[in-house]
Amino acid sequence: MSTIQITATDGTGTFAAYHAPATGTHANGDVGAVVLIQEIFGVSASLRQIADEVASLGYHVIVPDLFWRQEPGIDLSDKTKEEWDKAFALLNGFDQDKGIEDLKATLALARTLPGTTGKVATMGYCLGGRLAFMMATRSDADLNISYYGVGLDGLIPELGHITKPLLVHIAENDTFFGADARTTLLEATKSHAHIETHVYPNADHAFARSGGTHWDTRSAWIANGLSAAALAAAL
Repeated sequence: MSTIQITATDGTGTFAAYHAPATGTHANGDVGAVVLIQEIFGVSASLRQIADEVASLGYHVIVPDLFWRQEPGIDLSDKTKEEWDKAFALLNGFDQDKGIEDLKATLALARTLPGTTGKVATMGYCLGGRLAFMMATRSDADLNISYYGVGLDGLIPELGHITKPLLVHIAENDTFFGADARTTLLEATKSHAHIETHVYPNADHAFARSGGTHWDTRSAWIANGLSAAALAAAL
């Protein structure tokens, strides 16, 4: 594992990204890459663990630090009120359009990594789930996977821009994405040729955060299996 630097496209500097190189039996020859997108907790220990697991599937994984414009190196958990308060403060100060620019820069770099095929997917959680959905509408990523993204119903006007596969995992009891918003999104996406949505019964937000307070084993296993299959098909 290593840290790489990525140059921001707006000329404001560089930002760090955690890099987990491909491992495992499928890492022979050139392989695809995955841009893993953070929650509100930054490039946390939990997210780095997920990155290592995805790398073990045989993909290069890059996890950019999207809060770098506010405070670089954020690494929080969901275990204390102080961490939650700081995470929400960072979220409130986060410029999503700038975040998408940084993700596009990461995507471009991932396409040129040594040992890669040039094919790249994005996969994100919570805030990252929303950003992965936005990457489906605003970038040329080969696949985008959204875990319990927030405010996705507000992105419905952008659905016409999606031309590559988008896999959406939704928690039925998501504290931050209510039933009405979920129904609106499902209705809008049900006939879209490139969008596949799955709702996980009784699961809450962050059901796939390893070691998190809302971890749901069955939902996480099903969602991660679908994601692994989508990555294999696209990359």
